[in-house]
Amino acid sequence: MTRRARWTAIAAVVAVGALAVLGVAQGWIPGGPGPVAAPSPVVVSAPVGADDPVRALFDGRRSGVEVQGAGVVTRILPDDDSGSRHQRFILTTPAGITILVAHNIDIAPRLDGLSTGDRVDFLGDYEWSDKGGTVHWTHHDPSGRHQAGWLVWRGHRYS
Repeated sequence: MTRRARWTAIAAVVAVGALAVLGVAQGWIPGGPGPVAAPSPVVVSAPVGADDPVRALFDGRRSGVEVQGAGVVTRILPDDDSGSRHQRFILTTPAGITILVAHNIDIAPRLDGLSTGDRVDFLGDYEWSDKGGTVHWTHHDPSGRHQAGWLVWRGHRYS
C-alpha cells in the first residue's frame, strides 16, 4: 500500500468514526442519548420581591449576561439594516433604566404594530452602556449553540 493510500484510508476511518459519534450524540443513529444540550447559562432574573433585574446589571456595569425582565416601550427607533436586520426600540424598566432592544428580524418575527406605552417581556443578552444598556439575542439560535432568547408582547412569544 502506498503512503498516499495509507493516509487516505486513515482519514476515511477517522471521518467515519467522527460521523458515527456525532450521529449517536445527535440522535441520528438509534441507541444514542439524543441531542446534547448546551451548558445552561446563568440567567439573571428578579428575586422574589424585586422588580428589575436590569438594575443590578447596570449598577455593576456587567455585560454578556442573560437577563429576563420587562419594560415599557418609550421610543421606537428605525430598523438597523446594516448586516443582519434588527428591529430597535427603547424599553424603560421598572427601576427607570432605559435599554435598547435589538431584535434580529432576519431570524425572528418582527413585532408589527409595536407602540410606545406597550409592555414587552424579554430574555436576552445584556450589554452595559452608560445610557442603560442593550439587550440582544432575543431570538432562537439557528445553529443551536446559544440559549434561545425571546420577546413577549400582547400575549405572543417572538423567538
